[in-house]
Amino acid sequence: MRSAAVGHQCPNCVDEGAKSVRKPKRNLGAMPVVTYALVAANVVMFVLQMVVPGLERALFLWPAGVVAYDEYYRLLTSAFLHDGPTHILFNMWALWVIGPPLERWLGRTRFVALYLLSALGGSVVVFLLTPINVPTLGASGAIFGLFAATLVLSRKLNLDMRWIAGLIVVNLVITFVVPSISWQGHLGGLLTGAALGALYGYAPRAHRVLIEVAASLVLVALCVALVWWRATSLLTGVG
Repeated sequence: MRSAAVGHQCPNCVDEGAKSVRKPKRNLGAMPVVTYALVAANVVMFVLQMVVPGLERALFLWPAGVVAYDEYYRLLTSAFLHDGPTHILFNMWALWVIGPPLERWLGRTRFVALYLLSALGGSVVVFLLTPINVPTLGASGAIFGLFAATLVLSRKLNLDMRWIAGLIVVNLVITFVVPSISWQGHLGGLLTGAALGALYGYAPRAHRVLIEVAASLVLVALCVALVWWRATSLLTGVG
């Protein structure tokens, strides 16, 4: 028999009881390999931009190319390109700071989905609101999605919201004050990240995975529908 707070228990009873205890799925001490991989991917793409002629032009978000040549891949490839050293340094610093705690809490699969869907959401808003011949590139939509998700999840993550909110405010000020920055991409990423953060953090426990997958697919379908609507409108106007 083993001593316990409520008396004595037999070893077999203790072992059986331990099996019924739900173990946490999130490994808060895990290495944030997805964050590191995303930083590496962005850096590699930036180097390739510098050494491969025409690569940037082939992959940045060019609405005219999407509409006229069905180059829909630009909606995601543009999120791995940057306009210069300052641009990539700022974005990768933000990813390096905010990515690890968020990845550890969400898990790698949800974190990847959050990053890519925020990037897509930013690109879709750019595609909807940017003039057709204006090119756009950068990971800022994805980064703003991480900002928003962290802010939404801050209570569950037990984080101080002030520095996160301050970081978002500073970035929003820069977005609207500094010329040539795509506020559309930042806004799209922010809205997408906030929606996904609320979904991943507060979905009902019952059938949580099914709900998260279904809602993520609905979000993708919404993005596809908006892109189709915008492309159709532009082609009708040309016709």
